[in-house]
Amino acid sequence: MKTAEHSTAQGPPRPEAEHRHPVIQFLRELPGLLLMAFALALLIKTFLVQAFFIPSGSMVPTLTPGDRVLVVKAPYWFGEPSRGDIIVFERTDRLGGGHEPDRGVVGGFFDWLGEGLGFQPPENPDYIKRVIGLPGDVVSAKNGKVLVNGRPIEESYLTQRTADFARTEVPNGKLFVMGDNRANSLDSRAGLGFVPIDDVVGKAYITVWPIPRANLLD
Repeated sequence: MKTAEHSTAQGPPRPEAEHRHPVIQFLRELPGLLLMAFALALLIKTFLVQAFFIPSGSMVPTLTPGDRVLVVKAPYWFGEPSRGDIIVFERTDRLGGGHEPDRGVVGGFFDWLGEGLGFQPPENPDYIKRVIGLPGDVVSAKNGKVLVNGRPIEESYLTQRTADFARTEVPNGKLFVMGDNRANSLDSRAGLGFVPIDDVVGKAYITVWPIPRANLLD
């Protein structure tokens, strides 16, 4: 009796996997990478840390025009600024309503990213000053020294005396701020007025550019 011969049908050999060119592979993944980078930059800038460009000399010698500083937002999530903090705050009410030109989606994104990384000044620059008076404090200056509640405060960061000004009480929910360059600073003494705590963006911690001036701020 013959045994039927077992045969296994085999199809045509499978072609080797197509070789993908690295450039083509990168271009295919680029939209996803850009989306991830955008989302990450948005999260960091909105909730954690942001770079700011210093446009004026109101904080000399602590900060000079062209410096870039990193501002951390978390310290004020659960508390308020302390005396001596260097803060960044918004004042759109003094900047013509904060209207910005329409650059389109792409142009607007790159401008937003450049401002957030501190590579270019914003259209409506925020202010950076030092907190001197807290809500309820009475601030004045006499004989070149700043007094808070009648007592002189230590200001080792100054290189000049402060011009005398009359006693003024800081309202609830507001801050009295001054620049370290006391002879050339638009601050709470005149022009700027008291700063609403709700306008505070964050605390400036470190100068990151130019590199020779990189240092922690106090």
